[in-house]
Amino acid sequence: MNFFTPIDRFALSPAIVLALFGCAVFLFDFLVPRTPKGQRYHLAYVILGIGCTGWALFNQQAYLGEQHLPEIAAFGGALVIDRLSLFFNWIFLIASLIVSLVSYKYLETEDEHHGEYYGLILLANCGMFFLAAGTDLITLFVGLELMALCFYVLVGFLRRDQRSNEAAMKYLLLGAFSSGFLVYGFSVLYGLSGSTRLRDIALALEGRGLWDPLVFLALATTTVGLLFKIAAVPFHMWAPDAYEGAPTPITAYLSVGSKAASFAFLLRMFLGPLAASRAVWEPILIAVAVATMTIGNLAALSQTNVKRLLAYSSISHAGYILLGLIAGNPTGIQGMAVYIMVYTFMNLGAFAVLTSLRRKGIAGDDIDDLAGLMRKSPGHALLMLLFLASLAGIPPTAGFLGKYYIFLSLIETGHYVLAVVATLYVAVAIYYYFRIVRSMFVSEPADREPAASSFGLRVALGATGLATLAIGLYPEPFLRLAQISSTLVR
Repeated sequence: MNFFTPIDRFALSPAIVLALFGCAVFLFDFLVPRTPKGQRYHLAYVILGIGCTGWALFNQQAYLGEQHLPEIAAFGGALVIDRLSLFFNWIFLIASLIVSLVSYKYLETEDEHHGEYYGLILLANCGMFFLAAGTDLITLFVGLELMALCFYVLVGFLRRDQRSNEAAMKYLLLGAFSSGFLVYGFSVLYGLSGSTRLRDIALALEGRGLWDPLVFLALATTTVGLLFKIAAVPFHMWAPDAYEGAPTPITAYLSVGSKAASFAFLLRMFLGPLAASRAVWEPILIAVAVATMTIGNLAALSQTNVKRLLAYSSISHAGYILLGLIAGNPTGIQGMAVYIMVYTFMNLGAFAVLTSLRRKGIAGDDIDDLAGLMRKSPGHALLMLLFLASLAGIPPTAGFLGKYYIFLSLIETGHYVLAVVATLYVAVAIYYYFRIVRSMFVSEPADREPAASSFGLRVALGATGLATLAIGLYPEPFLRLAQISSTLVR
């Protein structure tokens, strides 16, 4: 019996490309000189790998359209290529490309040019692929751990930086703890159904009582593991330290790529095998979402380190995205997709500006480091203003569109109190985001040295800034993409 058919190879092709290019970086790293000029070969190679992966994803998307198929099922249903997986995999790929472009200048400043850095980015992207396309517990867990292991190393990549080492250790220990909960939940789900396929598990759980103790045990332990991955309260403790200690481009990648992949995983689980237990998990998620928005926003008020501020901001955004799942209607799921898409561009852009402020002896992480940025680098200051306004949800930026669809879904499903609470926290977010704006536009600069720049940084800033404005001003094409992905969430 042939277990690796042509359709299996076709479905797996993006992951194969990412894995081959990622491993090749490790194998040929010793051939590249440890100089900034030599490391350009690594960057060019990574861009080539991302381009080949994009071509594979494009072929899959074209095949679905030409054949009028809702999905491509591979490996007996363990892997599914549908509109949902393609939507998220495009987000992962774009995030990997932007982070790679931004990283070159940062690694040059830190004198930490190593090929394995780029290899780990590609392998983390490979893990994200399985989280978006996996429909089997084993497939999903392998993808999750591949992504997590890469991030454990990348967070601690600055080996001479004590903060980076400490952040990686905390992230590793808490990540292993959460994986234990997740595996335990998976084992209970397997025991209840006798299968690792999500569809088989869904059928098995539908035949059991709503408050069956074993179902509740599986739901509780699986939920704990998933909430940790999206940094939702009370499983958010790792995020501020990991974001602060990690290299700034990796902080951006962690806040965007890892979060988007974890939400893809969460959607597969809660709208798949756990859908029958909605009456049980919806009140839990309501409490978690409110606590996440509350702690994330209030903790951000007192932060003076921009990376920690954006970490707590990221926690609050996870709460907003969870509201779409709580609504559970097509508008809510579309709102989640839109929110994740716009969050990718505006958050990557904000961290790209922070990366441009990194110089020898100056971290560029504190709010005071941005003082007088408008006088030193007007372009960077205006872009940062755009990204912060979008994160706050101010029209006509892309961030407003994401929040609009989340709030609309809550109103459509009668969650009026949740909509009011979420709206009130927007005002809190505006306050702490505009503390940064005030520093950039009102405070006097400590020095007159302009922000660092490189071709990769300029491309990254231009692309993220353009996308943040374009999605807000002309949202129709992007809404269609998100709607296509949401129609296939079951």
